[in-house]
Amino acid sequence: MQISSNILTPDNLRLLQAIVTHGSFAAAARALDLAPSGLTWRVRQIEEALDVLLFDRSSRRAVPTQAGRELLRESERLLADMDAVAQRVRRVATGWEPQLTLSVDGAIARTTLLELVEAFYALDIPTRLTVREDTLTGTLERLTQGQADLAIGVAIEAPPLVNLRTAPLGDLRFVFAVAPHHPLASAAEPLSDALLARHRMIAVADSARQHPATIGLLPGQEVLTVDGLATKIRAQLRGLGAGYLPEPMARPYLDAGLLVARQVSRVARTTRLSYAWCDFGKRTRGRALQWWLAQLQSPVTRRALLENHHGT
Repeated sequence: MQISSNILTPDNLRLLQAIVTHGSFAAAARALDLAPSGLTWRVRQIEEALDVLLFDRSSRRAVPTQAGRELLRESERLLADMDAVAQRVRRVATGWEPQLTLSVDGAIARTTLLELVEAFYALDIPTRLTVREDTLTGTLERLTQGQADLAIGVAIEAPPLVNLRTAPLGDLRFVFAVAPHHPLASAAEPLSDALLARHRMIAVADSARQHPATIGLLPGQEVLTVDGLATKIRAQLRGLGAGYLPEPMARPYLDAGLLVARQVSRVARTTRLSYAWCDFGKRTRGRALQWWLAQLQSPVTRRALLENHHGT
């Protein structure tokens, strides 16, 4: 019998995962470019080494046994740990992170963001880039939970966490807007809270999981919740409800007469946005993160990220 540590290699663990992913031994063999008999032999070798049955062979599909499910759960963790070690080694060797994840609020101009992504790729470096769209407190939450390296467009005050750094991005003005055929488009200004409370608002869902926030709604007010600002704008264009929109995003629709800005009795809404990252010292800061932080130091870039919505 082989020693378990010799049989539980990364290749064998990935082979087991492939069987579950593809649903059968034959499909996994095709995906891995292996002969079905060779794949079956390797699985039997693993089972013999561990003295357990990993798959129920009584059906066409490869169904893991209880022992198989436990090994698969542990294999995901082990493979992730090995990948993390490899990434840290590559980072030490080159200074460039293997992976950089940005958490970006929906109010950030995608035109400018993608221009920055294009410039980043022009560096021809090994860092893989992931851009995730978040909303409200979710933008910062993804960073503080270790799921992102840089948060752009943080709309809340950052908590006093060790190693958490923030810098101002700029002020973003919001306008209260409705479609021309919406009842509030012809109501006398300023629109009172009592009047607004009788109409449906369109709100963007907070992407945070722990403490989602709701902004701009009155108690008991009917609300249609959508998944992002682009959907919110489309809903308001249809007259499905009213609500606040970032002025730079609403501007083309206001200029075209597709939306109407209305004055409300409450204080005008302006949100101060920032960007945030976790800093453990310059010597440990990856070069990819350094590059993005350098771009964000430019006032022109920061202003464009808030205002350059043309073409998005």
